[in-house]
Amino acid sequence: MFDTVLAHINRSVAARPHTRTFEPGDPVLAWLIFAGLNVLTFLLLWFYGLLRMALDADPTHITLFISLIYIAASLHCLWRCMAIAREGAAQKRLLASLSGSELTLGHVIDGAASHDTESGGLLGAHIRDLVAKARRLPKEQELDQSLLLRVLAQRLNGSTPFGAFASDLVMKLGLFGTIVGFIMMLAPIAGLNADDQGAIKSSMALMSAGMAVAMYTTLAGLVGSILIKIEYQLVESATTRLFTASVAFTEVHVIPVLEQGRV
Repeated sequence: MFDTVLAHINRSVAARPHTRTFEPGDPVLAWLIFAGLNVLTFLLLWFYGLLRMALDADPTHITLFISLIYIAASLHCLWRCMAIAREGAAQKRLLASLSGSELTLGHVIDGAASHDTESGGLLGAHIRDLVAKARRLPKEQELDQSLLLRVLAQRLNGSTPFGAFASDLVMKLGLFGTIVGFIMMLAPIAGLNADDQGAIKSSMALMSAGMAVAMYTTLAGLVGSILIKIEYQLVESATTRLFTASVAFTEVHVIPVLEQGRV
């Protein structure tokens, strides 16, 4: 009887569009808008010389390293946004194929079987796992998808936790630059001779350079950490919406159908 919910899923994806379109709530569109604002801000800072001043005032190059990490994290965030957008499109096709008429066990099995992982998305793979589990469970045992939902959540998250690591790394580098700057600022005081006016002037210059390193690296770390968190929040919000829709659909439509088929 289970040989009839996986084929209907496949037919809906056969004619999927080849052009990329943006819809409200699309994480790629949100990322492009946010990245555009960031690029405009950085161009203005570079035009007025503030960005070059921060890079030139940091002989440790910690600020430059933080900037490179931010660029790498932003590109990774774009890649995750594109992956979530593709998953969202696949989920919409799958839900449309299964919600056209009253869902039956045959529709579920046929639909899930007819979609591969790329066309049916992770929701299609989750439904196939549910069908396989329902086949192997004793009839008296209730079909519980709690563990499979954890697997689905892990698959949807993918490498998104890298954002938290990158944000924390940038923050820690900023604090490390603060410590290095204070060391540079206080080091000349150890051998300072109060009677030597030239040494005092030289020490003041070194102290100013150390303070600049501390301030600029701290600022770069804070700004970079905040921007990375905002970018990855876009991915996490889109992932949460996909997971919520998947749980609602399977709990309301798929699980009852599979339970009836096992009776």
